[in-house]
Amino acid sequence: MFEEGLIFYFNPFYFSDGGGSKPKYFIVLRIVNDKIVLATLPSSQDFVPSYSVIKHGCIDIPEACFNCYVFEASKPICENNWSFAKTTFVYGQQLDEYDAANLKDIYPVENMDYRIVGKLTDEEFKKLSKCLSESPNVKRKYRKMLLYHS
Repeated sequence: MFEEGLIFYFNPFYFSDGGGSKPKYFIVLRIVNDKIVLATLPSSQDFVPSYSVIKHGCIDIPEACFNCYVFEASKPICENNWSFAKTTFVYGQQLDEYDAANLKDIYPVENMDYRIVGKLTDEEFKKLSKCLSESPNVKRKYRKMLLYHS
């Protein structure tokens, strides 16, 4: 089910912190021993400091303790030319680990419980991994997990 670089769409996605559910995209960044999935839930919410230019790619502002990767709206990012409809952000501090078996239990049926929208191109995946792995705002253990993609 999981492969690095895949983008899933869950409708709904159930938050592990008990914070409810809502439709969410889910980008698989790393898989560890087929058990743990390091992933991010990208957001259309713009939290980029107002003095920074928003453009496709990595934004790292160490003095503001800020890091994100920006996917520009309608710019193809996947092997199948899929793109986000809105400008979308991956925030370094929002990476998290998910138990693969638990995800398979909650979302067992493709095209019913979830949909795979595409797989990031190798170039896009490497840029995203590099951006996150080099940021001091990303947890150290996650930076180490991402290093081999940089």
